[in-house]
Amino acid sequence: MTAQAAVLAPAAVQAINEAAHDADPISLAEVNERSALLARFDRSYLVPAETFARVVGRLTAPRRHGRPLRALAIDGRRAFRYHSVYYDTPGLRSFHDHRQGRRLRFKIRERVYEDTGERQYEIKLKGGRGDTVKHRRPLTGADTPLDATHQAFLAATLNRAYAINAPTTLHPSLSTDYLRATFVGDGERITCDAGLVCIDLRTQQAVHCDTDLVLVETKSTGHLTDADRVLHAHGLQPAVFTKYCGALAALHPSLPANRWRRAARRTFRAGAG
Repeated sequence: MTAQAAVLAPAAVQAINEAAHDADPISLAEVNERSALLARFDRSYLVPAETFARVVGRLTAPRRHGRPLRALAIDGRRAFRYHSVYYDTPGLRSFHDHRQGRRLRFKIRERVYEDTGERQYEIKLKGGRGDTVKHRRPLTGADTPLDATHQAFLAATLNRAYAINAPTTLHPSLSTDYLRATFVGDGERITCDAGLVCIDLRTQQAVHCDTDLVLVETKSTGHLTDADRVLHAHGLQPAVFTKYCGALAALHPSLPANRWRRAARRTFRAGAG
């Protein structure tokens, strides 16, 4: 980010860029080796930009007790643009299954890493321990999550994991766009997102994240990480929030979504746009 762009950037975007460039780098190959975490526990935090800078500064400090976290770096870049499209049934089965806390619940999405053009088809399941288990396949060319190959992958995954049938009808439901920096340690990872914009693909309504807010997720194979403890020490507790469910709650006040309502109001303070 240039000096002029840094001055103009929203506080949260500026905070994750500066934190990532101040930390020592780690390559993608080493991230996959040390912290792939396709099965993990996730905890979400809504962190003001100023607090975020202090938290990550402490976790990445060279003299930190233990090994400092390092920032993912690819071709000199430390913050990356993500675009995702979530798929759901016409009746929003995925949303309602998560709202009701059903054990056999899933999310389906296409994720695009915009800086490299890589595309992935992802199915996120809830494991028996309450952990998140991700199954993924690359998308190439004109592939879409709705083509026969990926519908077969979805059916096989849900049958193997849950012994249930896949939905017969899926539609693009919501898109998300944001900037992400990732910090990595042994067996743990922190993703830090800013500038989130969510669009209901059925109505084209949009909501925008508070420009001072960083959406932080800690990911590990166990429960509490050092990052969780540092966040707690700064007075922050996990929020009941996911981008998909929180955005739909903000976009559609008539939906029964009480569990996400508080975090959605905090995240999307600016309202619809």
